Amino acid sequence: MIRAVIVDVDDTLCLTQAASFALENEVLAEMSRPPIPRALHLATWGEPLLDAMPKRSPGIDLNRFSALYQSVLERYIADGLLDVIPPENLLALDEFVLTGREVFLLTSRTEDEVRHMLAPDHVLAERVSGIYHAGNTRFRKPDPRAFDEFLATTGLAPDQCVYVGDSPGDALAAGGAGMHFVGCLQSGVRKPADFDHRHVDAFIDAFPDIVDAVHRLEQGSLSTSDR
Repeated sequence: MIRAVIVDVDDTLCLTQAASFALENEVLAEMSRPPIPRALHLATWGEPLLDAMPKRSPGIDLNRFSALYQSVLERYIADGLLDVIPPENLLALDEFVLTGREVFLLTSRTEDEVRHMLAPDHVLAERVSGIYHAGNTRFRKPDPRAFDEFLATTGLAPDQCVYVGDSPGDALAAGGAGMHFVGCLQSGVRKPADFDHRHVDAFIDAFPDIVDAVHRLEQGSLSTSDR
């Protein structure tokens, strides 16, 4: 039985690439720096923000960017422009909880970037058993050790867990940790070919499809057409 479903945040639980692109360019405008080309943002999407920004905006002052970014981030969240989780995605999480599975989040975001999701009144509070982020893990995806704290804390075996994410780095981390992996293609940023030579149990076109994918994974009924 799959006992834990671990979910990536960006472009998996909620679609965030377009909003993040706008947010980061707004911060750069406040810093009087040129905007990030969309192609460059897409090419570096999935990397931790402060690792990606020197590529997206060479020579950037990361300390100043971080200070400005946090205030703009808070406004985007308050205005419903970022991290809006669709009702159908919440229903998928509810289905896992009702069938005796635990749901966790694992993201490369910093603690400040997920702080709102940790609030006791957030929609995830009664659905998610734990959130693993850059503040409470030592390693970042695609390093398989990104799951070290999760496995140590829960005591689960890797093959009892499935990770659902949107990037080849997500697949590399999960596969290296011995976990099942389902690739979510809903954002349109990635195609199955982007995951070549990485362990993928199945692809889904939309996040709610993860419920059926996990059921079929347990039943051993995934076919090559799912990969």
